[in-house]
Amino acid sequence: MARRELVIEIPALGAIDRRRGSVGLQVADALRGAIARNELHAGERLPSTRALAGSLGLSRGTVTEAYDQLIAEGWLQAQGGSGTRVASGLQGLAGTARLPGGTPTGPEPSLPPSVARYTALAEGLVPLPQVPFSVSVPHGDVAMDDHWRRVGNRVRASQAAAPTGYPDPQGLPALREAIADYLRRSRAVNTTPERIVITEGTQQGLYLAAKVLLAPGDAAWAEDPAYPVLTAVLEDRGARVHRIAVDGQGMDIAAGIAACPDARAVFVTPSHQYPMGMPLSMPRRLALVEWARRHGGWIVEDDYDSELRYAGQPFPAMQGLDGDRVIYLGTFSKVMAPSLRLGYIVAPQHLVKAFVGARGLIGRGSPTMEQHVVAAYLKEGYFDTHIRRIRGIYAERRQVLMDALRAELPALRIEPADQGMHIVAWLPAGVDDVAVASDAREAGIALRALSPMCSDKLRLSALMIGFGGFTADALREAVRRLRDVLAGFMGADGRVGLVGSVKAARAEASHRLR
Repeated sequence: MARRELVIEIPALGAIDRRRGSVGLQVADALRGAIARNELHAGERLPSTRALAGSLGLSRGTVTEAYDQLIAEGWLQAQGGSGTRVASGLQGLAGTARLPGGTPTGPEPSLPPSVARYTALAEGLVPLPQVPFSVSVPHGDVAMDDHWRRVGNRVRASQAAAPTGYPDPQGLPALREAIADYLRRSRAVNTTPERIVITEGTQQGLYLAAKVLLAPGDAAWAEDPAYPVLTAVLEDRGARVHRIAVDGQGMDIAAGIAACPDARAVFVTPSHQYPMGMPLSMPRRLALVEWARRHGGWIVEDDYDSELRYAGQPFPAMQGLDGDRVIYLGTFSKVMAPSLRLGYIVAPQHLVKAFVGARGLIGRGSPTMEQHVVAAYLKEGYFDTHIRRIRGIYAERRQVLMDALRAELPALRIEPADQGMHIVAWLPAGVDDVAVASDAREAGIALRALSPMCSDKLRLSALMIGFGGFTADALREAVRRLRDVLAGFMGADGRVGLVGSVKAARAEASHRLR
């Protein structure tokens, strides 16, 4: 009597779709699902590869490939002389497995409180659309020029920039040399290439500084208002954060000493306070350096866009006052392009290895090819030319924006500042900046509200208005749109109207709930 091939009904295999391709993977996925749902039980014998291939209209090799993969993964067992069977020990999968499209079962795995912080931070990191008044948008005349493209094409075609092994986490030596030369010439920074560590930008520099300089429970000063990611980094490190208010001269150093004289580190933006815009005055710089020397503290200087000053030369870096106490952070994001993801740390020599080690924990280094391109761009003098060019363009557009705001919205008070890529406009009392920014997005303009950057004890209401990559006509049109948005919040005489009061109340209630 002829031997009859064993054929088992496997309903899930009827879903094979040859048009999707990867038929062998589909067969394997279908078999996994059948086992997980107990359609196939432990020890149950499967059809031979020949029989299953025939019933599915597939090649035997395709089914053999699927069987071999599942045997390797432990779903099936090949038993000589008795065919291929479902592996034992999988009986509980039906109640616990979560296959694609399946319904989750059982309680959710527990998560630490930090997950909520990271989730909230992710929502705040969503970039604004690249429309007026978004900050740091290198479009049009302020985008990288033909020199950048030519240098990039030449360097990328060279053997030096060819893909190779792991990069040096400290950064490409040629780029560190070029940065050291530039910083000595333009920023009065006391450094050598050996003291520079390449990062993915100022944000990563802040994270590394917190990791290296602070232990959980250490006290640190941060400006008030401040870059939101900075305060998130310090809180994530477990630091005791003391928010120190800023005024027309920058961070109030005397107030910081009174509040917390034993702080381990101070995080400050001395050349262009973020987000307000004023520089830290020289008496306060000297007072901060003196405090660091007396108390054994560190100063972390975030020098994110100091090149863009319009009323004179950029302010010198604080690092030049004391290179042993100041950790200097710089970036190419603002003056070149955020997507480059290149920045740098200048550290005292005895801390360089610590920063390199901390850098290595979160990534082995920045892309080598881009480092080669930026190094050549700096060394050949094109970076200096680019800075001079965009400084002139930004100055003109800043003036256009300020003139348009004065003409269309005289009730707004502009915070005095002569550098950067944004201005701060104060809203009349009672107008909620978060509600204004929300309505502005619906009108096609992108604003940042100032109040989320403040501590709970500081209640400010203002708008950050960027002018970087937008033409004069686009800026004027955006101001008119902003005027229409604010009409719902302010009367013609600049006072808060009924609609504005209602929206402000709703926004305040939302803040309390958060």
